Amino acid sequence: MTLENLLGIALESVEADAAGIGRLLEAARRSLADAQLDGISPEGRFDMAYKSIMQAANAALQANGYRTLTSKPGHHQVMIQSLPRTIGLETSTMVILDGLRKQRNGADYSGEPIGAVVAKESIQLAEQLLERVERWLKANRPQLLLPPPANTTPRRMG
Repeated sequence: MTLENLLGIALESVEADAAGIGRLLEAARRSLADAQLDGISPEGRFDMAYKSIMQAANAALQANGYRTLTSKPGHHQVMIQSLPRTIGLETSTMVILDGLRKQRNGADYSGEPIGAVVAKESIQLAEQLLERVERWLKANRPQLLLPPPANTTPRRMG
């Protein structure tokens, strides 16, 4: 199935926007940093890593001109399962990420515990996905990457 086949069912078309993609990537970096903070429970670290994964997957989807219909169920699943089409992610890696989605659902809706090992693995996967999305953008949609912030130090007049 192509992404076009999901239009109106799970996806809508959007204009790829460098500012919006930049915000998603920056949010994914912040979520990843939060996932690595000491003193947070494994569940909290897992939640933040999962959030980073979703933000990176959303950036990849939007870079390809699509956004999930969040009013429809399954939008997290669509974002994850679209990664092989949006950035060429290996299906085996997508299946692992989808497994994290299922664990997140179990934790959120049934109170299933998340252990330290799973939290650590989710952080590693989030790091890898964010790096992969950024690398794909540089190679395939460089116009959607914002330049680094300009030096905002005021000049002295003299």
